[in-house]
Amino acid sequence: MLVDTHCHLDYFNQPGEEAEVVARARAAGVGEMVTIGVTLSQSKQAVDIAAKYDKVWACVGIHPNHAADEGPVPEPQVLADLAKHPKVIGIGESGLDYFYNRAPLDVQQQNFRANIRAAQLSGLPLCIHARDADDDIARILREERAGGGHFDFLLHCFSSTRQLAEAALELGGYLSFSGILTFPKSQEIRDIAADIPLERLLVETDSPYLAPVPFRGKRNEPAYTVHTAKILAEIKGLTPEALADLTTANFHNLFQKAA
Repeated sequence: MLVDTHCHLDYFNQPGEEAEVVARARAAGVGEMVTIGVTLSQSKQAVDIAAKYDKVWACVGIHPNHAADEGPVPEPQVLADLAKHPKVIGIGESGLDYFYNRAPLDVQQQNFRANIRAAQLSGLPLCIHARDADDDIARILREERAGGGHFDFLLHCFSSTRQLAEAALELGGYLSFSGILTFPKSQEIRDIAADIPLERLLVETDSPYLAPVPFRGKRNEPAYTVHTAKILAEIKGLTPEALADLTTANFHNLFQKAA
């Protein structure tokens, strides 16, 4: 069974839709899912969704594009307290997004540091969004590790540079690959994936966004994890079954609260 380590189930909000999406994922061989918060209010929705289903988990955090949406950046303890729920297994997604720049850079960085500190307080791993901000992501990770102590993390929906991949690996991080891996123009990402140690690999959908080939351009959903996993298995020279076993084991090594 596969794990979709990053999806947004709260966006499947038509009557009965959320349950249908979860059921289709299970039928496709996706046995566990992590639904991700992007604001405080949506993080609370993610917790409520996870509480309804076996093997559906939640992460709580503030996305960089929403860092200025809800007033002052929340104190780390606010997220750490929300993470005490038994179905919350991580913090995030948070990070930096200099492509859309929907929040001032200083607010994004303050928010990123607050989410990192929530990960340190809670002892849970951090899910990181990185877009066109590789140098600052790496710098802040190093600074917060040096100043506040250890925290585990993954770079979700990896589509960044080899330099950021290497910096993350140096710090003990994981990389999660989405449907972008299957796109014809993503050879550079496939080349990076080929060099990532097996024990640091994860797969995801980031649904409802970024549907993999052969569904590109359509709405994504957790069932489509299998298509990204198939390409990743080919890149790594593994059978789909071996890749599923590997990435599921990696998921549980990183998200140890998911038991």
